[in-house]
Amino acid sequence: MKQLSLIILLLLTTGIFSCDDTPTPNPNPTNPTGEKVFYNGDIYTVNPDQEWAEAMYVKDGVIQFLGSTDDAEREAPEDAEWIDLLGSFVMPGFHDVHLHPLEAATDNFQFILDDRIEDPEDYAFDVEDAIKQNPGTGWLLGWGHWIDVPLAATRLPKEIIDEVAPDRPVAIMEQTSHSLWCNSKALELMGVDDNTPDPPGGIIMRDKNGEANGLLIDNAGNMLLDIALAPSPERAQNDYNGLVNVALPELAMYGITSICDARTYWKREHHKTWQRVNNEGKLTVRANLGLWAYPSEEDASQLASLKDLYSFDANSLLQINQIKLYGDGIVHNTTSAMHDDYHVDYFDMPTNNGLNYFSEERIAKYIRELENVGFDFHIHAIGNRGVHEALNAIEQAGTAQGRHRLTHVEYVDVADMNRFAQLNVTADAQVAGHFTQPDQWHENDYLIGSELNQNNIPIKSLHTANARVTLSSDWDVSELNPFIGLENAVTRSPQELSLEEAIKAYTINAAYVMRQEDKVGSLEVGKEADFVILDRNLFDIAPRNISRTKVYETYLRGELIYER
Repeated sequence: MKQLSLIILLLLTTGIFSCDDTPTPNPNPTNPTGEKVFYNGDIYTVNPDQEWAEAMYVKDGVIQFLGSTDDAEREAPEDAEWIDLLGSFVMPGFHDVHLHPLEAATDNFQFILDDRIEDPEDYAFDVEDAIKQNPGTGWLLGWGHWIDVPLAATRLPKEIIDEVAPDRPVAIMEQTSHSLWCNSKALELMGVDDNTPDPPGGIIMRDKNGEANGLLIDNAGNMLLDIALAPSPERAQNDYNGLVNVALPELAMYGITSICDARTYWKREHHKTWQRVNNEGKLTVRANLGLWAYPSEEDASQLASLKDLYSFDANSLLQINQIKLYGDGIVHNTTSAMHDDYHVDYFDMPTNNGLNYFSEERIAKYIRELENVGFDFHIHAIGNRGVHEALNAIEQAGTAQGRHRLTHVEYVDVADMNRFAQLNVTADAQVAGHFTQPDQWHENDYLIGSELNQNNIPIKSLHTANARVTLSSDWDVSELNPFIGLENAVTRSPQELSLEEAIKAYTINAAYVMRQEDKVGSLEVGKEADFVILDRNLFDIAPRNISRTKVYETYLRGELIYER
């Protein structure tokens, strides 16, 4: 009666089958058919009322039964497909509620710099080579350096690029995406001259004579990219190809079945790429889009545009129901909003405690206007002042209807810890990057002092204060692999989570902020069957080995979307 559908596992263990890590997404996972019983496994449900099961019966993509194999035989029909898990570990599909799949996978950026280079002059060779590889007169876009390198240049940074690209616009995004290095032609096309004011949330760096030096900080860099990446058929196709051929297979390979696109640039028509993929039946992940709130836009017209773009259909894999808004910048380039001044001054501004893309008052205004439409806010807040002001804005304008979250939360005042739970604000953290681990915390002491760097990204303190914590990747700033995030989360003492809490952060907690906790996020009767089969039981291995975990298979709505 029971056919062995998961024969791949047996072949792997006997060495007969040669492992191929190439993802093989199902071309049409939205129409599940048939009845399946997955049995003889260690199924971790993330449901406190029934944490473990041996068998799971799925019909039309919905879980019908969880329990013992013997009971499953009585529940499932005789002609169901029986899939032997061979003792494998099963858990709900991962949710990554902060990542940038279109930006990570598109070919609209044509070259990558070696981030190990320390002399900015050496990057001229990389730009020159990129010009040869990408001939033409249009925009040449790259990424990959650290801001410290062009800041240390002995001449205007733009002149280094001008020397090899005097007539073609070139722009290079920093590793963190919070600054841009460009040449004179790019500044010309942006309309920057000696009298151009700094935009909200951004800085046009200048020399002592007021001449723009080619470094655009935070929103100033975003504004240049809006020009360089203005919608065109070629750019749209690049985004589409990257999403379908790179990002979606990569997500499935890591067992990620739900995501939030954390920066959907609607003026670049990113949302239309997602809609096209969904309409063609090629979407292999549940996706909530976070529409980018442009700091330089006039409020009335922007709010009207955002309202028009709202879309929520409980039966669809794609929702447009979140707003991505930056409160501040990042510590690395001294633009995260801090209560106290930085110890170094890069920009010679009237204040030196970071910047605001959106002020507290303006965040509150947007929440008042958009929460009742159905939007939840995903607010970038890194500095302690940025976190405090974002919480203030939610307290002033939010209601019980909202499911808002602050992302990054690297520096949180003790006085603000309890406010997350009080205001029902989720704390979204990224710990997959090695720079978030305790041995790296004091690298920014020269910027803000050592005292503030004692408990970076305080996920344990937030959990202790009853905050809902989610974990995400911020791909491609950090690793997409959720097993790296899990391992780091449980080993980063004194700010660690238990394995149970870390898994909840990647599953049911994240499902809540996506407004789908009634559908997925845990394995329960009546929920849709989004789950992964792993090569090891996460509870039976040393924490330092979690990152080595591999996904055997990924299922979305009960249908196989990835097979190792």
